Amino acid sequence: MDTILSLKEVSKFYHGVIALNKVSFSFDRGEIHALIGENGAGKSTLIKSVSGAIKFDEGSIVIDGKEFTSIHPNEALENGIAVIYQEFCLVPSMSVAENIFIGQRVGPQKFVNYNLMHEKAAEIFKQLGADIDTHAMVGELSTAQQQLVEIAKAVSRNAKVLFMDEPSATLAMAEVENMFKIMRRLKEQGVTIIYVSHRLDEIFQICDKVSIMRDGEYVITKKITDITRKELINYMVGRELDATCPTRDNKIGSVALEVKNVTGNGVYNINLSVRHGEVLGIAGLVGSGRSEFAKVLYGAAHKDSGQIFIDGKEVEIKSPGGAVINGIGLIPEDRKTEGLLLDYPIDWNISMMCLKRLSKHTVIQNEKVKETVMKYFKRMRIKAPSVHSLAKSLSGGNQQKVVIAKTLAAETRIIIFDEPTRGIDVGAKREIYQLMNELAAEGDAIIMISSDMEEVLGMSDRIVVFHEGTVSGEINKNEFSQNNVMMLASGVKEEA
Repeated sequence: MDTILSLKEVSKFYHGVIALNKVSFSFDRGEIHALIGENGAGKSTLIKSVSGAIKFDEGSIVIDGKEFTSIHPNEALENGIAVIYQEFCLVPSMSVAENIFIGQRVGPQKFVNYNLMHEKAAEIFKQLGADIDTHAMVGELSTAQQQLVEIAKAVSRNAKVLFMDEPSATLAMAEVENMFKIMRRLKEQGVTIIYVSHRLDEIFQICDKVSIMRDGEYVITKKITDITRKELINYMVGRELDATCPTRDNKIGSVALEVKNVTGNGVYNINLSVRHGEVLGIAGLVGSGRSEFAKVLYGAAHKDSGQIFIDGKEVEIKSPGGAVINGIGLIPEDRKTEGLLLDYPIDWNISMMCLKRLSKHTVIQNEKVKETVMKYFKRMRIKAPSVHSLAKSLSGGNQQKVVIAKTLAAETRIIIFDEPTRGIDVGAKREIYQLMNELAAEGDAIIMISSDMEEVLGMSDRIVVFHEGTVSGEINKNEFSQNNVMMLASGVKEEA
């Protein structure tokens, strides 16, 4: 086969953490090639390295015979690399044609030839077998139509390699089928499509080959006809659990939180419960609705229907403040934008949710605030010169500790940890695991959302698995296995 893109010993490091470790493999011209792996496997880093969005540290990439030890985004575009991210790079207030040719000259004139621009845009859509009004404002289009504009934009730049990152995540079934038709057309025209997706059924339906990454390393490439779903999952998760998760021997008590038929924010008919002293793991792939569900529980997103019970009493939670009053705390997935005020000191961040409780007749009791801040600063073993250090000056692990300290200071008893150890070092991970065990031992109910398989299996007393916005299954401790989790997370009920 004719190789269009290859990676040679490509490595990328983030503050000493290996994101890509000497990755070497290739893609052939005119194929649809799946790139899969668990969350954090290195897929996004690979895409960004090839497209020039980030600078890789070692190795080289070869595009159509031309080798690069580093590459600028413009160089990548000029050499036929295009990426369609989950978040589209489109201007809503501009027309379809303007978005397609943004940053490009159309015709020899010094001024924009709008008639020619619309003609060329219409030709591209005809080539793709799509029918979109080139004069329409992009902001008025559906998600599926906006995706077609992104594909047309790539075609206008003569893309040889098109990365598609979770392209079906927000599409209906009919829209996915239409996207597949367009992908097949592009394949016939010699374009290589690298299809990044967690949806195994789609991969087996549309792809010629599949390459698997795990923990920043390349694992294997197989023809799609030469591998089963179970084998693929084994390659994705094929590692032994280590001893990073401390053991827990806590007594599980009565039901602390029960959710009945909750719908809203992209999740549907969610039924689950968590008990006092229990760590309930919530697993699922990107886009499965885990974080969306957490925001509904925390009042940060609207609940359309369903009921929430705390200690058997129905509650109506309409805001994060209401959640805290009812004893629910959230350590969000994105600590920098949702968990912290980075330009403020540690003591401000820790105390912001408990000031009302520590006030008397609307007057803040400063000494009590100081005592509370120091209590949780010490408990979390936050490494900083003082409580007056700015949050942005801390490491990722210590920033996470501040977010947890803030939640504990509010005296919450049902605590949602959304990706609690993402981007932090092993030592900080262990400390957070130990804290979760301590909280469970004190009778708190812990909901832990995690994409880390070791974490889910090692820390949970029970696991609920999400798939496409709903609960696909529940796994008890005696049934814990990586395969069982991944099968439910992928929506695979049984081997075909």
